[in-house]
Amino acid sequence: MTAEVPISPSPARRGALVRRIRLLVAATIAYNVVEAVVALAAGTTASSAALIGFGLDSVVEVSSAAAVAWQFSAADHAVREAREQRALRITAVSFFALAAYVTVDAVRALTGGGEAESSVPGIVLAALSLAVMPFLSLAQRRAGRELGSASAVADSKQTLLCTYLSAVLLTGLVLNAALGWSWADPVAALVIAAVAVREGRDAWQGRGCCAPNAAAAAPGPAGTGKDGCGGCPPSPSGATGVFAGGS
Repeated sequence: MTAEVPISPSPARRGALVRRIRLLVAATIAYNVVEAVVALAAGTTASSAALIGFGLDSVVEVSSAAAVAWQFSAADHAVREAREQRALRITAVSFFALAAYVTVDAVRALTGGGEAESSVPGIVLAALSLAVMPFLSLAQRRAGRELGSASAVADSKQTLLCTYLSAVLLTGLVLNAALGWSWADPVAALVIAAVAVREGRDAWQGRGCCAPNAAAAAPGPAGTGKDGCGGCPPSPSGATGVFAGGS
């Protein structure tokens, strides 16, 4: 049986995918700006480490999406590829900064630095994000994978992370409001921090997608890789992402 070799998108299809990613990134930025303002305001009012962490994640989402928007603002494909590594680094550093801050704040809360109050606005926000974010993430991930853009896929993973964090946040806020379990709030924040570290590591290493042309040029059967594009074999230099020089 002959293995299927991924085919790079045609110039017309590539242009359509770039435009789609630009629109999705714009929608992500707009939503997360509102989400950040509401979460940070509600979190400050309720002394909620989880809500503040969620709001900061929204800020990170905006910075990540802005980095991808900057990358895809270039009309030339070669320029976009040159900007890819820097966009991934920005995403990764943002994740690490978020994890550090949220961890410190959650530990402070757990060691007697103040109990979180219940927050109805926070519960509503978490439920809304849980409904909205999966659709944005899926659409951008599909476009990014077809285009072979690791930064677009990394940004879509960050949007998906917001879905997970929304579920964690909603659980913590509901437990605190319904049962008075104030410790559930900082515990939810620590979960947010742990997931952020993992996603930051993956973005730094360029995991999540590989360029179709890299897959086509690599030896061996297709579908043997471990990346998020459906499997690309390792290149002769041992890299599996868009960049052979990634750490």
